[in-house]
Amino acid sequence: MPEVRPRVRFAPSPTGELHLGNARTALLNWLFARRYGGDFILRIEDTDRTRTSPAFEKKQLEDLKWLSLDWDEGPEKDGPVGPYHQMERLDIYNFYLKKLMTGGNVYPCYCTVEELEAERIGLLSRKMTPRYTGKCRYLTEEEKRKREMDGKKPAFRFQVGEGLMEFGDLIRGKMRFNCADIGDFIIVRSNGVPAYNFAVVIDDHLMRITHVIRGEDHLTNTAMQLILYKALGFTPPFFAHHSLILGKDHTKLSKRHGPVSVREFRNRGILPEAMLNYLFLIGSSTGKGSEVCSLPEIIRDFSLAKTGKGGAIFDEDKLKWLNGVYIRQYELQKLTERLAPFIERAGYDYSAIEGERLYQIVEAVRGNLVTLSEIGDYLNMFFDERYHLSEEAALLLRENDALVVLDALSEVLKREIGGNAYHDVVAAVSEKTGFGGKKLFMPIRAAITGRLSGPELEKVFAILGKASILKRVESAEEQHSGCKVER
Repeated sequence: MPEVRPRVRFAPSPTGELHLGNARTALLNWLFARRYGGDFILRIEDTDRTRTSPAFEKKQLEDLKWLSLDWDEGPEKDGPVGPYHQMERLDIYNFYLKKLMTGGNVYPCYCTVEELEAERIGLLSRKMTPRYTGKCRYLTEEEKRKREMDGKKPAFRFQVGEGLMEFGDLIRGKMRFNCADIGDFIIVRSNGVPAYNFAVVIDDHLMRITHVIRGEDHLTNTAMQLILYKALGFTPPFFAHHSLILGKDHTKLSKRHGPVSVREFRNRGILPEAMLNYLFLIGSSTGKGSEVCSLPEIIRDFSLAKTGKGGAIFDEDKLKWLNGVYIRQYELQKLTERLAPFIERAGYDYSAIEGERLYQIVEAVRGNLVTLSEIGDYLNMFFDERYHLSEEAALLLRENDALVVLDALSEVLKREIGGNAYHDVVAAVSEKTGFGGKKLFMPIRAAITGRLSGPELEKVFAILGKASILKRVESAEEQHSGCKVER
């Protein structure tokens, strides 16, 4: 239990779609807030003006909402410590820049990108940690004026002292960094826009953030930020650095591993509950036997101590398995609504399909779906105008025994059938042919559904009705009339 009422934040940069790793960071922060009765703040770090896009921000907010990660303050929910876009806070950053300059902690740097790159390469060639060596720190006032008269606009660097920077991480324990390896770092760029570490420290302080929960790739940033906290006289928050999501090859998850954004998995038909559940599971230990957890259970069982230090391996097959479990358990009406865009994508007018019939179809096929996008593979069998025989089904129906079953099935369907149509039909065909098992059922499935696998035949019978089934059987018989043999 935290000593103070927690205030945590998720601060994405709208330079792309919401990455799975960022979504997991958002989830861990959200869970921490909900578990301990705190606040979850959303802040948009939009200082990268060349890559930032309002379209990406819109998508990121939509994906957070899709995951049910609601925020207490931020875009669309103004609070007392806004604004919540960094580009609307430039005056605030400028105020604290002047404060640091007055204290003698900051100096202008006129080095070009080319000069900095040459310095980096030189250090690497000597097997030294690449860092800024501080040559602009010693410029005289005259040298500074000359560079500015030449049209050079300076960036501003923070002068890092010597010694060690140590802090306690809530996940990783005691961390230690040598300040000599950090080097003087930029806090404001030459265009007047603050660098990440400078803006984050000011924002987290003014927004009263108590706990910073983020990926382990920020550990070095934390050392730099703690230096700034001290220089500004701010009390730092608690830090917790969770493991990164890795591919199966144990490298950082990237596009070469496949889809990596929440949006891509949404488009592939992953349910939000399944995605949330899986992001909670990977790299964590719930201490429970079950891997399927409801949101209240996830909140109840959340603990930073369970997030783990090791890399979280992303397994798409495991996610799909979990998604299939959720599909089978989903409330039918809600599942049908979730399927709407995928039904439309398959070429059907969702609104034109009679409601009760659509529910019957969804109920019939849900056990076969791993993702929502797979609904298109099964819809055609329920609509006569779209029904067709697959190559595998057509090949099976050319076999002698299959033709015998088709002939018997046609005869039985033309008779009056009792109330339990499916079982009555199957029993009558079995009696006429003497067949059972796959020898009986596979030809029936192939003729009626056009496939060799799919939903339970009893459910398909109930949805299609006798007239439609007989039409399909006769069509299959006609297609294979040249192969038909006498019994």
